[in-house]
Amino acid sequence: MKSKLAIIALGALALTACSKLTKENYDKLEMGMTQSEVEAIIGSADNCGKTMGAMACTWGAEDSKHVKIVFMGDKAVTFTYDGLK
Repeated sequence: MKSKLAIIALGALALTACSKLTKENYDKLEMGMTQSEVEAIIGSADNCGKTMGAMACTWGAEDSKHVKIVFMGDKAVTFTYDGLK
């Protein structure tokens, strides 16, 4: 049982260390990119929601490091971030 927990903990740590959610990758994002183009740089969004024709997506956790991007017509129109290094 202890070995399974250790393996899970190491796996979670490895995933965190390989995160694409960095300031360097954020700086590669450009207005007009599609969601697919954005995801090629920073990975899949953790949460997306549609409101009045816009799609707002969040990568990461809002209470820690995160990126928020709003897409209109599948084109990025606004970007914000917090906690990136």
